[in-house]
Amino acid sequence: MLDKTTDSRAMLELLFTLLSAVASFALSWLLFADQETLARVGERLYDCGIDVIGAFTCAALYFGSMRQRGAGAREFGALIVLVSAGFLVNGLMFFTGLALGQATLFFAFAMISKLLDLVMIYFFYRYVRVTLDFKGKLAIWADKGIPVLMVVQTLVTLSNIFYPLTFWVDANAMYYATDVSAAEDVYLVVASVVATVLIIRSESPRNQKAAALTFIFLPLFKYFMTPGEFGNASNYGMILMSLVIMYCIIFNYNSSKLVSTLTELNTAAGIQAGMLPSVPPAGEAFDLHASMNTAKEVGGDFYDCFMIDPNRLCIVVADVSGKGMPAALFMMRGTTVIKDHALVRDGTSEIMTAANARLCENNDEDMFITAWIGILDTRTMTLQYTNAGHNYPVLQRRGKPCEPLKEVHGLFLAGLDFTEYGQSELKLEPGDRLFLYTDGVTEAHDPTNAQYGEDRLDKVLEATRQSPGDQVLASVLEDIGDFSRGAPQFDDITMVVLTIKE
Repeated sequence: MLDKTTDSRAMLELLFTLLSAVASFALSWLLFADQETLARVGERLYDCGIDVIGAFTCAALYFGSMRQRGAGAREFGALIVLVSAGFLVNGLMFFTGLALGQATLFFAFAMISKLLDLVMIYFFYRYVRVTLDFKGKLAIWADKGIPVLMVVQTLVTLSNIFYPLTFWVDANAMYYATDVSAAEDVYLVVASVVATVLIIRSESPRNQKAAALTFIFLPLFKYFMTPGEFGNASNYGMILMSLVIMYCIIFNYNSSKLVSTLTELNTAAGIQAGMLPSVPPAGEAFDLHASMNTAKEVGGDFYDCFMIDPNRLCIVVADVSGKGMPAALFMMRGTTVIKDHALVRDGTSEIMTAANARLCENNDEDMFITAWIGILDTRTMTLQYTNAGHNYPVLQRRGKPCEPLKEVHGLFLAGLDFTEYGQSELKLEPGDRLFLYTDGVTEAHDPTNAQYGEDRLDKVLEATRQSPGDQVLASVLEDIGDFSRGAPQFDDITMVVLTIKE
């Protein structure tokens, strides 16, 4: 599914293409309704038809592409919207110039049309840049140079407001190019030549390269057929034809490839979820709840809760470096190694020392795991724990403020194979609560990149002191959402709450 921000943007863009199509149709109808106007417009009837058909085609094309995924999806959507706007502006030029005889409005829409062309070229470059995966120094130069050229060309175009540098419009709303009108084509020529070279040099399939080149050569073919003719709707018609070709060959191919990848990721996510405890262990003396929300389809966080024997509860919370599939694979290895050693070794220091040595083996990617492990003896309520570079758990003693357990007993796991870990112990009393989490909680950020932080977490924990463990998890997650205000989740969020029953 699309996230809310993307979904809202897509719906607004779809609405724009629909309104553009309806407006183009209305303008054409007004031109046809008056016989006198129809006589003046006669030679432009073909353009009016293209504007209407093209605008409705843009709406249909956008609707077909808005739910698809893949590299360049956003840029492709922007191209459709720009072409849709181009058809509408073209229709407005005809209507204000030929029907109303308003030279000022005709000039304004002509200016907008030229600016749309500049932005369209930029988004075309961005689209083929990401879909065909341009490489090399020329691509690096183009990434920086094309936006600069677009700005310069925009200034040249806007200068016509003050002085007829490249074109002018007379009192009868007739368009005329000046002797230096070729200055308008510098950006177009440079961007087209650079894009053509990069497209040809890319390692993409030939049919995709050919499809991308239609965006350049179809309008060029039209230009040679009707040289110097401004405002001809078939210019946008050629571009729309190219978009349809790219949609069928490039866009759908990338989307299909991504769907396959997403299917594999969803399968991996199911396997990963199956490795987590579906139901945490229950006991007469304690209450245990846990949750994990991944930032991607698969994540690098993990937790585990299991009984070593009838009297000892083991809790593990960990965070693997990196994100996505590599982190998820190392996470699966980590949780298995830690649990294997927890079941056969006595203390948490011994478990972590042995697990670290094992995880250092064949770790060519230099990945690592921050982890916290605790073993609760339910007979004495003594908690033995070891922290390997992980976030400090929060201890809530009955009637006392939140207290972080700041002991760190060694480097993160899979760092140095000779690391030996220490351990600590504490006695838990009825009513005490231990909150364990990964850095996705405190490092969650809002749109200004401010972090959630430990102080805000403590306030939520204080406010939910009397709430059951599952409500604590829900409250923290809800408060993170309120704080983030729509900012995308940057990291996995994992939490475990251990409450000693009264």
